[in-house]
Amino acid sequence: MKRNIVIATVAAAALIGGGTVAAYASGDDDSAPTQRQSSVRVTDDRDDSAEDAAEDRADRADDAADDRDDDAADGRTATTATKVTAADAIAAALKHTPGTAVAADLDDDRSNVWEVNVVKGDGTDYDVRVSADNGKVLGAQRDADDDNDGREDLTALKGASVDAREAAVAAAAKGTVTDVDLDDDGPAAWSVETTKGEWKVDLKTGKVTQVHDDDRDGRNGQDDRDGDDD
Repeated sequence: MKRNIVIATVAAAALIGGGTVAAYASGDDDSAPTQRQSSVRVTDDRDDSAEDAAEDRADRADDAADDRDDDAADGRTATTATKVTAADAIAAALKHTPGTAVAADLDDDRSNVWEVNVVKGDGTDYDVRVSADNGKVLGAQRDADDDNDGREDLTALKGASVDAREAAVAAAAKGTVTDVDLDDDGPAAWSVETTKGEWKVDLKTGKVTQVHDDDRDGRNGQDDRDGDDD
């Protein structure tokens, strides 16, 4: 009777603990113990692993959806910019604030507003904001900190045949223009960014050439090699 009680108690413990327990029955006759093994299928760990895997898949799906939303938002920004082109924004800014346009940038942080940098003849620098939706000038503010930069820009553009608006028109054939800037690092040229890449527009001829990553990284070295070949 005592042996049966011991076996029943150990078997119950095996079921509650969810594992495999070896039960030994002993009697008063000091005979060798009789071993019994009861196995209970353990599923908790496998269930947890399945839940973790499902959560990982859901997280990856959410990340992919976020990336697609970001890409779509970028596409909408570029499309919205076509309502008022860079060239039109520059023309509107110059009509409001006469001078020389040296840059135009689509600022999508301000609900699609073109910021056009205009330098007057005395070197004073103005930021003119133009709506990308309807081409209206939203305001102009003098940037007193950049007077010297304005004079340097005017010097770099001296003798140029292609202005910022014409550079924007030329580069528009390469994609929607989102930024026009005067690049005076080396031979001066217009630097234009479009939805299809970055381009240089020659100040005198208006020739458009694409800028590659290796061109930006080693432009000076390449120019030296070109010079040696001559």
